[in-house]
Amino acid sequence: MTLEYLQNYWWLLISVLGGILVFLLFVQGGQSMLLGAPTKERRDLIVNSMGRKWELTFTTLVTFGGAFFASFPLFYSTSFGGAYWLWILILFSFIVQAVSYEYRNKAGNVYGTKTYDIFLFINGCVGCILLGVAVSMFFFGAQFTVSRGNLLDSGSPVISQWASTHGFEAIFNWKNLILGVAVLFLARMQAALYMMNNITDDPDFFNILKNKALVNGGIFVVFFLWFLAMLCTATGYTVTTNPDYTVNVVETPFKYFHNFIQLWWAGLTLLIGVVAVLFGLLKSCFSKHWTKGIWFTGIGTFLAVISLFWVAGYNDTAFYPSLLDPESSLSIRNASSSEFTLKAMSYVSIVIPFVLAYIAYVWKSMDKKKLTPDELESTTHKY
Repeated sequence: MTLEYLQNYWWLLISVLGGILVFLLFVQGGQSMLLGAPTKERRDLIVNSMGRKWELTFTTLVTFGGAFFASFPLFYSTSFGGAYWLWILILFSFIVQAVSYEYRNKAGNVYGTKTYDIFLFINGCVGCILLGVAVSMFFFGAQFTVSRGNLLDSGSPVISQWASTHGFEAIFNWKNLILGVAVLFLARMQAALYMMNNITDDPDFFNILKNKALVNGGIFVVFFLWFLAMLCTATGYTVTTNPDYTVNVVETPFKYFHNFIQLWWAGLTLLIGVVAVLFGLLKSCFSKHWTKGIWFTGIGTFLAVISLFWVAGYNDTAFYPSLLDPESSLSIRNASSSEFTLKAMSYVSIVIPFVLAYIAYVWKSMDKKKLTPDELESTTHKY
């Protein structure tokens, strides 16, 4: 296995993990609906429906970050170490989520369930938007520089330097927020579809969820098309390596549009994903009682996300463009681990299909019995 092959392989794995993570954000989408629920009983239904899956989202997020650290450490050190306010806010929102699920209905809860509902709402909104912002930086760039010569500076041996705002500039960049808002409403749409599948014996709530899925899905489509329009007209960087190992970085207009054409399989995957999402949404909302929409939108979301990762990293594209110094832009060629490290981790990655099979088994086991209001009222274990 050559180094280039291993770099492509690990970017593929990163893409798969990213696709799974965005799909599982429906948990955050459900949490963002909590404050709009009119009664405690309805809020309990939402929390306990999402509570069956929240650990899968958290675990996938950690695995996603760990995979980046192991395979593309220069990106990890540049982004996580530079834009630390962005990542601290993401981490904080997921910490309060874990605390809320553990203590919301515990005996002796002096703060009341309302407090933890607010925490879950914060994670639902902030987590989705900021993760969308973080992914958007793969296309629209970030304010950093990279200088490997800094390793020789005993006073400050830091390769990457970030702008003094350390991530706040990315959070308030309107282009990044477009994708962040799209991710939030995608998660809300999928949460409604998931609860339509997961909660039974409550026809009034089912109809409410149908309306929520349609409204949130419509808003998502608008923001996602806006993002795609910006992406296809954006200027990217083409990074090539010369025989003498020097690097050329060329500014390329319409770079991502060309990637969709040249990487035709990425464009086709995006198209299939979008069609699957629209089919699952529309059939769920306009059928009398169809509950399988979450599977179509989930698969469609996964396909759309991995296609976006492919056009961000393949075809000699800088997957992390630098807005301060184009020569500092990161690609899968100049940001990866060594060939030995990637090869060793590739053997470990063989267990990934078994992990995914275990997740599928756990999912099926937890959803074998649907959630009902009567069951929630009688059970002794609830979130």
